[in-house]
Amino acid sequence: MPALPPPVADERHALRANLFQQHYAFRVIAFGLTDEQARATPTVSALSVGALVKHVTNCQRGWMERVAAAPGTPPTDDRSMAEIQAERADEFQMRPDETLAEVLERFETGNAEVLRLVETADLDAAVPVPPAPWFPKDVDAWSVRWVFFHLLDELARHAGHGDIIREAIDGATMYELIAGVEGWPETDWLTPFRPASA
Repeated sequence: MPALPPPVADERHALRANLFQQHYAFRVIAFGLTDEQARATPTVSALSVGALVKHVTNCQRGWMERVAAAPGTPPTDDRSMAEIQAERADEFQMRPDETLAEVLERFETGNAEVLRLVETADLDAAVPVPPAPWFPKDVDAWSVRWVFFHLLDELARHAGHGDIIREAIDGATMYELIAGVEGWPETDWLTPFRPASA
């Protein structure tokens, strides 16, 4: 896939192409990393590449549960607050017992659901605003369309964060990583990234 989304024919196609592109960015950021590198926190951020992938996986899951239930609300989470908080804390780290391959597999499963719903959901359906201190108090619902645009914003923000963490790990940057993933030929101005084990 090229480094940019393809031309688009309509709104749904644009959403799908750009969501796919942001998903792809995380695969590129993770390309060639060992599990230890994926857990590394080489910047002032407490997050690692693996943790960012876990976070966006969980973020997508929560929003897609709301999209799938629209205009209703998703089933109530009956777990204790301690269980919910433990899950949220876990989302921001890649544990020693997790592998990058496992983290990416869960991400890909979530990505497939996002792309399925962007094709099938009613973009005008109302998504009730969840009760949280960071959400507006003067809005009762967003549209499914708004949720997908918000998800694009979340993914792009964290992909940029991931680019910085990745560069701090081994100096690899976006275009050379894409070139390595896609097997682009080497040029005078671009050398595709090759993992040390390759």
